[in-house]
Amino acid sequence: MNIVFMGTPAFAVPCLEALLQAGYTVRGVVSQPDRPKGRKRELTPPPVKVAAEAHGIPVYQPESLKIPEALEPICAWQPELIVTAAYGQILPEALLNMPKYRCINVHASLLPKYRGGAPIQHAIMDGETFSGVTIMYMERGLDTGDMLAQTKLEITATDDNGTMHDKLSAAGARLLVEMLPAFLRGELIAEPQDASLATFARNIQREDERIDWSQTTLQICNQVRGLHPWPIAFTMCDGELYKIYKVEALDKLSPLHEGMAAGTIIGCDATGIVVRSGDGAVRITIIQPAGKKAMPAADYVRGKHLQAGTIFE
Repeated sequence: MNIVFMGTPAFAVPCLEALLQAGYTVRGVVSQPDRPKGRKRELTPPPVKVAAEAHGIPVYQPESLKIPEALEPICAWQPELIVTAAYGQILPEALLNMPKYRCINVHASLLPKYRGGAPIQHAIMDGETFSGVTIMYMERGLDTGDMLAQTKLEITATDDNGTMHDKLSAAGARLLVEMLPAFLRGELIAEPQDASLATFARNIQREDERIDWSQTTLQICNQVRGLHPWPIAFTMCDGELYKIYKVEALDKLSPLHEGMAAGTIIGCDATGIVVRSGDGAVRITIIQPAGKKAMPAADYVRGKHLQAGTIFE
């Protein structure tokens, strides 16, 4: 059977590798074009392209699939099934109807919750205690297709976007190769999504990264976890940007500090930088000042760059 795989970032690589290890024939891979990255803006291939080329699989990188001519290379591979995972484009109807077994997608959430491009970050930022992977038929809507398989994973208090990304990526690869034999035999019954339960996880915007210190301690901690190790939460002080890599919740707040405005630095010591939140306080333990590398907050405050009474905007 001919499979065409469509994916772009590191999340999708285990799915491609799992298909190959299970003995499936991947005729070709479709991925997003190479993009400039880093300070030098060097043109960099996406991880799925790198993985495919390591296995000698041809790669096609159209800027868009909206014009009919863009589908011709995929047609030439004669796909009987198209598998997608974090590809980055909505597939046109002509492509959805091309394979005998249709197109299926590996999505990093427990659909119908968290449809969209940033399900892992939003689930953590929202304080969810569970996430998962859903494999569903693709259709014209955004992650709206009937569900074929699903697996559930716990989000622990120590998990962040990076750890959950890796866990869900691996879980998606396992689920894919586990469900494919029954799927290809026609034994799986697809379950429609309940649209009334749908939530959306839009791509992370700049405003999602900025810390609102009037939020609760728990909300701030979840935001920082959900954006670590990328794209990283930030705050501002006197026009300077500070990226906040890690924080800790503080259980108790001194009565002396209860009247302080949210965002006020309560103290700087060997444990980090303690900041007033909307209902208590958080301790910043890892911080990155503008133009510097990330460092323990305790090391940064030794230079008296920040001090008690300073207010983060």
